[in-house]
Amino acid sequence: MSRLTPICWLHLALSALLALGLAVRAGAEESPQRIVSVGGSVTEIVFALEQQHRLVARDTTSNAPAAALELPDVGYVRRLSPEGLLSVNPDLILAEDGAGPPEALALLHESRIPVITVPMGFDRAAVRAKIEAVAGALGLPEEGAVLAADVDAQIAAAAQTDPGGKRVLFVLAMQGGRIMAGGQGTAADGVLALAGAENAAQGFEGYKLMTDEAVLTAAPEVILLMEGRGDMGVTDAALFGHPAIAATPAGQAGAVVRMDGMLLLGFSVRTGQAVQHLAAALRGIGG
Repeated sequence: MSRLTPICWLHLALSALLALGLAVRAGAEESPQRIVSVGGSVTEIVFALEQQHRLVARDTTSNAPAAALELPDVGYVRRLSPEGLLSVNPDLILAEDGAGPPEALALLHESRIPVITVPMGFDRAAVRAKIEAVAGALGLPEEGAVLAADVDAQIAAAAQTDPGGKRVLFVLAMQGGRIMAGGQGTAADGVLALAGAENAAQGFEGYKLMTDEAVLTAAPEVILLMEGRGDMGVTDAALFGHPAIAATPAGQAGAVVRMDGMLLLGFSVRTGQAVQHLAAALRGIGG
């Protein structure tokens, strides 16, 4: 009798999970009650709408509120595990735009589990749209409208805080001695704009490596970093030991601000808090 290879076993396991998903979907209530939330911002909105009892799993970026960490983890938002997604028998996947990989989402479509994509964006209007999209998927449009209006008011109020018009460079990582910074069209650029600060990284879109010359030309007065990233974090010693950074106004003054990454870049229900915190931190640098 021939033995099954590991790949055959994987296909058999996925087929069983797909069949189970179809059965669960067929018997699911009209209103989804077994939801997987993919993307930290989406999870925060589900909790803010007090619908966390309908969540059966979340992705790795969903680290707030703390109660979200008690849910099973199906993987990083852009590297989802199809086995993990199907094993929790969801009747709805709520996913940030850009979630993947495509083959994982294709398996969900095969199992007829609905996937609702939540739009992304990095301004006040985008936050409102995201909240309304999640609330609509949960069958709570009125509650979503109320929450969206409240969060929008918080962001508007926080955006009035004067940070002193500082030039800020958001550093995502250091790779091979080069600085990876957030340019235009990024969450970092969006939150800096809301806080009234100037993004020192100009002339490129997305997160890219900058040459030393570009860092010097950017001349940031403050460096903005995400805190608590473990081995992926950038220490003060590494940052200010970088020759180009050391020669900037931020390097000479040792001016750095660190914030929780999901709070800072999530563009969700806590964005008003993030803008207020960032503006206050920038205002406190340099008198």
